Amino acid sequence: MSRGIQHPIRGLFLRSYLSQVSRDKLPDVGSEYEGDGGTVMDAVEFVLQNFTEMNKLWVRMQHQGPAREKEKREKERSELRDLVGKNLHVLSQIEGVDLEMYKDIVLPRVLEQVVNCKDELAQYYLMDCIIQVFPDDYHLQTLETLLGACPQLQPTVDIKTVMSQLMERLSNYASLSPEVMPEFLQVEAFTKLSSAIVRVIEAQPDMPLVGAISLHVSLLTFTLRVHPDRLDYVDQVLGACVKKLSGKGKVEESKATKQIVALLSAPLEKYNDVMTALKLTNYPKVLEHLDYATNKVMAGVIIQSIMKNTTCISTADKVEALFELIKGLIKDITGAPSVDELDEEDFKEEQNLVARLVHMLVNEDQEEMFKIITTVRKHFLQGGPRRLSFTVPPLVFSALKLVRALQTQEGEGEEGPVTPKKIFQFLHQTVEALATVPAPELALRLYLQCAEAANDCDIEPVAYEFFTQAFILYEEEIADSKAQVTAIHLIIGTLQRITVFGVENRDTLTHKATGYSAKLLKKQDQCKAVYVCSHLFWVEDEGGVKDGERVLLCLKRAIRIANAAQQMANVTRGNSGPATLFVEILNKYLYFFEKGNPQITSNLIRDLIELIATEMQSENASQDPSVDAFFASTLRYIQFQKQKGGALGEKYDAIQA
Repeated sequence: MSRGIQHPIRGLFLRSYLSQVSRDKLPDVGSEYEGDGGTVMDAVEFVLQNFTEMNKLWVRMQHQGPAREKEKREKERSELRDLVGKNLHVLSQIEGVDLEMYKDIVLPRVLEQVVNCKDELAQYYLMDCIIQVFPDDYHLQTLETLLGACPQLQPTVDIKTVMSQLMERLSNYASLSPEVMPEFLQVEAFTKLSSAIVRVIEAQPDMPLVGAISLHVSLLTFTLRVHPDRLDYVDQVLGACVKKLSGKGKVEESKATKQIVALLSAPLEKYNDVMTALKLTNYPKVLEHLDYATNKVMAGVIIQSIMKNTTCISTADKVEALFELIKGLIKDITGAPSVDELDEEDFKEEQNLVARLVHMLVNEDQEEMFKIITTVRKHFLQGGPRRLSFTVPPLVFSALKLVRALQTQEGEGEEGPVTPKKIFQFLHQTVEALATVPAPELALRLYLQCAEAANDCDIEPVAYEFFTQAFILYEEEIADSKAQVTAIHLIIGTLQRITVFGVENRDTLTHKATGYSAKLLKKQDQCKAVYVCSHLFWVEDEGGVKDGERVLLCLKRAIRIANAAQQMANVTRGNSGPATLFVEILNKYLYFFEKGNPQITSNLIRDLIELIATEMQSENASQDPSVDAFFASTLRYIQFQKQKGGALGEKYDAIQA
């Protein structure tokens, strides 16, 4: 009766009813119907025949009715697809269908029907059904047969989704049942999947690029889950992708670009180690096909992976390979917009990421470490002046760290392939590159850091040279008055800590520092810088200079400048302004008085206190509560020291405040 109904929809429902009422009456292993009711083979034959007829009816539905209703019919077909798929489900439930029967009879017959129907909807749905309803171990053992049908499907079938689902199911099977791993190797699953993908892409020359790359992404995901130890497999997948991309230049399509990023990100996420990616010869070749913006995104992903997993890059060769991967961030590459066109915030974020990366390039061996920083500088200097202000400072501090490591190894500093002097030459050339930016304030800070390192290494000529460069920058490049104030205080502070200089060199530099202090634009700034210079002549460290007379000269000069500032304020604003400067100088007097400077006497301090009191009580003085509190606090300190007693208390007793 079922054969007599040829109307597609009626025939489908009738055969679906037949399948439903007969499913529990099929002769199966251990069932009451086995034997007299037939064999398992009869049951399989019955279901396969019903499946074949139902599929033919389902496919014929598209040809019923006028062409203008084709879309409506396709929707109806899609809604009725489960009627056909239930037959495959029934087949999978027959216990007598073992691997041999599935391999020799069931799968070939089902695939024959799938391929021959030549219908896009039917082929996609039925391939999906096969993958979902039959056991994973059956798929693994019949992989070649199943994959052999894929290139024969219609070009419009979404084959990438079908194959992706198969690979996902197999990889889940491997991860949930580790004991089956030898079977994957035995059947050469990777080789078969890889070959099938190549055949599918060749069979569908019009397949969009995103589809081909998606297949490779799925294969790579399968490989990383099933064969994580086989880097050659991973590189082979990347190589196949490179072959597909060859001749296409930079990929512009956004969907394809996302798939390439997914392909490149997968090894990083799996291994949590960029070093593994550096071993893949085809990895940089895939990167070459990304456009400039995506290349930068991928470079950021690589650096963030290094930071997240605290991966240390320990050889110059590896640094070279890494910088080839992230070159989109460290220099201008083909197709890149000019640096001036880049978004300022994004640019800063990217370059700060590169700066952080420098601190992950380390090696305990000094010679190799020097090779690393030399390699880094070579790449950074190709990045253009705008990047240098971000990338040079971490490189300088990395080199300074190396200098101090050499310094701790007594007896090894002056001999061997890497010496402190050689590193200081490297530092000088590196900081000098900032002149092209220009970034004189940053360069000055770095020169002073280098001078301190040279002091720690007890190399006077090098320390003097760095100070000389800092003063040259101050003279010729720093014009802004606020920047000059900051710079001169940095110079004074650093010079005060330097102990390596002989008398002549120290006198030259301190004379320069005090001279520039007195030439600052604002009188208040002059005064503060000059009284800070007093510390250059009184250093508490063992063997430090202690020139009480020159300390007193600095402080007296500061008082004269403070007086001049008061007079200027009186002329321009009608009042002399607060006496802040005098109170600050008083505190310096007290500091040196405590330290035992014989030139700072109690009489000088008393006279200064009287001067401040007179200034604050004069009619022209402007009232400032903070200055009053500052002065009162200083007087309380003097009183406290008197009451405290002891040797210091006796000294303070002589001060009549």
